[in-house]
Amino acid sequence: MADRRPVFVTGGTGFVGSHLVEALRARGYEEIRCLVRNKPGWLEHIAHTPVRGDLTHGPTLAQAMQGCSVVFHVAGRTRARTWEEFEAANITGTTNLLEAAATLDQPPRIQIVSSLAAVGDVAADIADESTPLNPVSQYGRSKALMEVAIEPWRQQLDLSVVRPPAVYGPRDSDIFTVFQAASRRLFAVVGGAKGPAMTLVHVRDLVRGMIDAAETAETRNQTYFLGADPPYSWDQVRDAAAQALGRRVATLRIPRPLIVPVGTMVEKVGGLFGAYPPLNREKALEIRDACIMCTSGAAHRDFAYQASVPLQEGFDETVTWYRAHGWL
Repeated sequence: MADRRPVFVTGGTGFVGSHLVEALRARGYEEIRCLVRNKPGWLEHIAHTPVRGDLTHGPTLAQAMQGCSVVFHVAGRTRARTWEEFEAANITGTTNLLEAAATLDQPPRIQIVSSLAAVGDVAADIADESTPLNPVSQYGRSKALMEVAIEPWRQQLDLSVVRPPAVYGPRDSDIFTVFQAASRRLFAVVGGAKGPAMTLVHVRDLVRGMIDAAETAETRNQTYFLGADPPYSWDQVRDAAAQALGRRVATLRIPRPLIVPVGTMVEKVGGLFGAYPPLNREKALEIRDACIMCTSGAAHRDFAYQASVPLQEGFDETVTWYRAHGWL
């Protein structure tokens, strides 16, 4: 039977973290401590125990982890204008957490969320856990260097790492832009449309896999991709989005060499309005050069992980949520 002592979640106010808190509650975890810096975000209507503070204050982190069975470190930055912002959030914030955990007499298990973006430009079309890391974006680099930074702690602490691919579902604001464009009858495709192109994961599958990994002793010191196998083609994603929206969409095919100029232009236009859009130069570099497909075979082997939300069902649910909340 799984340990149901308190758990501590960083990043619980965000998209993935809030779904994780809901899933933990459904699993029977009663005390779910969540690091909250200012506003509760998506946790506003989800039962949790707020811990006021941030990843810069070690004593607050240590107190929050005291008596916990597991820490889920979800907090991090996926978008930032400068390297320093990525470094502070994704590398220094993580090492601060581990330093605080190491002060405890009985440190909890700690699961750290990395990203497929850490893999970057490699020879493999579909990455697995043995694929070397060669990130192409600042975000990917920050996650790769985070994984390097935690290595010295593996002997002292019970650590595991999960690497999600692109995550979609209710509350997501990044892949939302794909649905927003498709609702205006336009779907952009980069490169070929029919062959395998990307790995996605519905947030519900991701958080279920995260909890299963945390409840499995054999995952100590291991790293796992958590996606939906096999990868999807651009055509599959376009057709599922169009069906979910109930609209025909025109396909805009963007040659791979042009995606970085397009991302740079979108970023500059967004800057005129004080925004840093999901499609920016850094994201375009990932689309053009990085491996954006992975296999979750190791997770299936070690804790029977398998994505269960079909693409169409997941897109239907996501579009329904967007419409109910006035996003579309």
